[in-house]
Amino acid sequence: MPASDTGSSTIHPDRDFDISTDSDGPAVDSSDEKFVEETFKQVSFTENAKTDLEKGGDDSASEGQPGPPPGLNPADFPDGGLDAWLVVFGGSLILFCSFGLINCSGVFVEYYVNGPLSDYTSSDITWITSLQTFLITGSNLIMGRIFDSYGTRWILPIGTIVYALGLMLLSLSTKYYQIILTQGIICGVGGAAVFNCASNSTITWFFRYRAAALGIVVAGSSIGGIVLPILMSHLIPMIGFPWTVRILGFIALFCCGVACFTVKSRLPPRPTPFHFMQLVRPFKEARFALVVVASFFVFWGLYLPFNYLNIQAQQQGVNPTLIPYILPIVNAVSIPGRIIPGILADKVGRFNTMIMVAGLSGIITLALWIPGTTTGATLAYGAIYGFTSGGFISLAPAVIAQISDLREIGARSGALLFIASLGALTGSPLGGAIVTAQHGEYLGLKLFNGLTILVGAIFLVIARAVQVKFRLVKI
Repeated sequence: MPASDTGSSTIHPDRDFDISTDSDGPAVDSSDEKFVEETFKQVSFTENAKTDLEKGGDDSASEGQPGPPPGLNPADFPDGGLDAWLVVFGGSLILFCSFGLINCSGVFVEYYVNGPLSDYTSSDITWITSLQTFLITGSNLIMGRIFDSYGTRWILPIGTIVYALGLMLLSLSTKYYQIILTQGIICGVGGAAVFNCASNSTITWFFRYRAAALGIVVAGSSIGGIVLPILMSHLIPMIGFPWTVRILGFIALFCCGVACFTVKSRLPPRPTPFHFMQLVRPFKEARFALVVVASFFVFWGLYLPFNYLNIQAQQQGVNPTLIPYILPIVNAVSIPGRIIPGILADKVGRFNTMIMVAGLSGIITLALWIPGTTTGATLAYGAIYGFTSGGFISLAPAVIAQISDLREIGARSGALLFIASLGALTGSPLGGAIVTAQHGEYLGLKLFNGLTILVGAIFLVIARAVQVKFRLVKI
């Protein structure tokens, strides 16, 4: 791992360092300096000798202000090389078996509704998958703090064992509380540990191409969302649910086991005493707080199609032979949906791209899923939604890294994911309750899905306006 000398740098907990500052950039005129001073502090960077307002500022720095600590200057990021791409490869394997399983949660819900949990409502059953999603994302509040202090050395192998163990125990579960405990809690906590290592480690290796690299990592979950639902749909009738889940456990053990040897942070661990203010301080920044609120609303509706599209298609009369392939179609299209927006974001700005994909996700739900009553409309919606929603998931870590000191990236991304995961936890059960209240009709669920994502997009627009107002600039 490349050395990073942080011993000589002074850490100021009350000051946010701008990791993207290049002190050698050209000077700017006084009007730009005045705008920067009034808007925010130490938030600027230069790219190719041009003023790049990616973070809402310019390239100038006030006299006496400290530059970024060693290892955090843009020039220090490899943005490629064997070690960096091995981290991306291992991160993709982790996302394949962790969030890949989340992306095929509809298969689990369909099996439980028609099998061992047929006495429970769909709202009750989606608490299982929602709890798993909540813990995989929300536990990063704790996992991120551990990552900042100790790196991947312990958290990744322990998370691998816990996650695989949860799947093995799920294969023995037949009661509601047993499935909640194994799939919801144990798999959720184990998945959080490995997911945290994948996303946060990748961030430390890439600067200029960070969004693209994260897009490739998160695309692993889309590949998992293609392979795993088809695998489950074929294996459950042949060998039964228990052995199918055991095979998933062995797949997770292999993928995460390989990642244990390839995924590592570029920055050395920085053990520090825990202070509660480390979690509270980021929320004092308007832009951070607004991005967190936006993520909550987007996550509130984001996973509804993944949980209910199969069941809704079954009620709608879609050919039963096509239903097992709906989620794979959604996830197949989300592969370019996770990579292309990342590449675009590095060119035109991460906030700009995130607003675009969030807005499109909400609009396409209201414009196509609600009026669509045919098989073609359902499949078209799944494909387009897979593309747009995938972009938001891959861009969220890049946006947080853009407005954060990377030495605190675990804690700051953990704080965001914790709040966002509350939306993921309650969204699907609330959607199920709406369907029950409407006597099996899905109109209310679809409206809830589209409108919550659009509200999130509006908060992202406000977060952008806080930084650069409504100017057409890269941010």
